[in-house]
Amino acid sequence: MSKNATFQEIGQVFKDHDSFVVVSHVRPDGDAIGSILALGHALEGIGKTVRYLNEDGCPESLVFLPGSEKVEISSKAGPVEVEVAICLDTAAHSRVGEASFAIVNSAKVVINIDHHISNPGYGDFNFIDDSSPATGQIVYNLIKALDLPLSEISRDSIYVATSTDTGSFQYPGTTQQTYEMAADLVSLGLNVGEINQLTYDNQPFRKVELMRALLNALERSDDGRVAWWHLTNETKEEHQLIADDTEGMIDIIRSIKGVVIAVFFEELDEGKIRVSMRSKDKCINCSELCGIFGGGGHALAAGIRMTGPLEVARSKVLAKIREAINSSL
Repeated sequence: MSKNATFQEIGQVFKDHDSFVVVSHVRPDGDAIGSILALGHALEGIGKTVRYLNEDGCPESLVFLPGSEKVEISSKAGPVEVEVAICLDTAAHSRVGEASFAIVNSAKVVINIDHHISNPGYGDFNFIDDSSPATGQIVYNLIKALDLPLSEISRDSIYVATSTDTGSFQYPGTTQQTYEMAADLVSLGLNVGEINQLTYDNQPFRKVELMRALLNALERSDDGRVAWWHLTNETKEEHQLIADDTEGMIDIIRSIKGVVIAVFFEELDEGKIRVSMRSKDKCINCSELCGIFGGGGHALAAGIRMTGPLEVARSKVLAKIREAINSSL
């Protein structure tokens, strides 16, 4: 069922069932964790039983969020028997991870709520809005439309979900409705200064060491329109980095004047390479470029997981980027 369900149809599922699991993609970011916390707590507010799962758990950078202690690592969650599984901010079914995937598939009903253009609509009920800057904003609209309780936990989680996925409300997808939503959250008691400080000004020192290493690996194309850097397993081990430490790093090279597309290549275990891609021009579609290699995401922000080694993956991806730039700009 790929056609979008209405909020009312999703609301009927909420009414008809008692036990839920909310789950998001591997290596979760603010939108992933914020969305499951916001919707899960709203469901608890109407008397539902909710489990919060993620393949990698809640990242260190987001443990300040009230309710984050409820997020369980899927492989350590033990038996999970629920009627409804809700996948949030997860463009492909398999992106929830192996342990989460098994739990989702055991549910009677799967709801898929997302904002990635590449999402094929894998749920029994889908709500996919690729015009929304964040899944958190969709969750806010859903809570409001169904008159679900919007607690302090849901309020703060929605704000962090949307703020982190819009680059602090800077990216082109940010809408009037996004600012109106933020204003409403402030009217409900959101402490903007405090939560922004916890989100953006509370980084471990090892991220500074990571930045130094990445700057040493920075490269640009001759015309200055493409910038990229890479992170090896050796560097991660040297600085005792965790997966969460790379979050947001690509935005630094994306901000370079003249750069149209920024790419971050990261070595993973088992010879895999993680590729993050950001575009500053709508003529260069990151989702389409990443789709060539089995990835996807948004037009201006997408990713890939592909076979290495690093040098080969980098060469293949950069070649396709050059083709796209030469034919579009």
